[in-house]
Amino acid sequence: MFGFRLWRPPGGRSRISATRALFIWHGAEGTPEGRSLRLLREWLSPAQREQFARKGYFEVVGSDSGKRYRIHAGASVNVCEIDQRGRLQEGLCFMPIGALPIGDVMLAQKIALETCEGQARAVAKRFTPNNFHFRQSRPLG
Repeated sequence: MFGFRLWRPPGGRSRISATRALFIWHGAEGTPEGRSLRLLREWLSPAQREQFARKGYFEVVGSDSGKRYRIHAGASVNVCEIDQRGRLQEGLCFMPIGALPIGDVMLAQKIALETCEGQARAVAKRFTPNNFHFRQSRPLG
């Protein structure tokens, strides 16, 4: 049987989630994907980190329009504009050039929407989002 132990401060909660512990245990943090996800987490606000860990996506605000976007775990067809109630509106597919790990793609999407939203929207392909696109198969946060 496979087992591991998380360090817990006296009377406190574990310092790392069970998912992260498994990720570390198997050496995945040393892989390109693992390093990219660690970098992404470092760039997320505490609220975005929590959202990403719990839901598999995080939200950002566009620099030009103030629109809200949800960036789902993935490297393509993973960005959606959302309305005030959090409902998916228009889907946007844009990514940096090259074969990059998921975390690097998502970080580039975050930075693009927060700093040059108009340019990101100009190159994006549009799609009609549905929940099938965004089922979380594994937690990445």
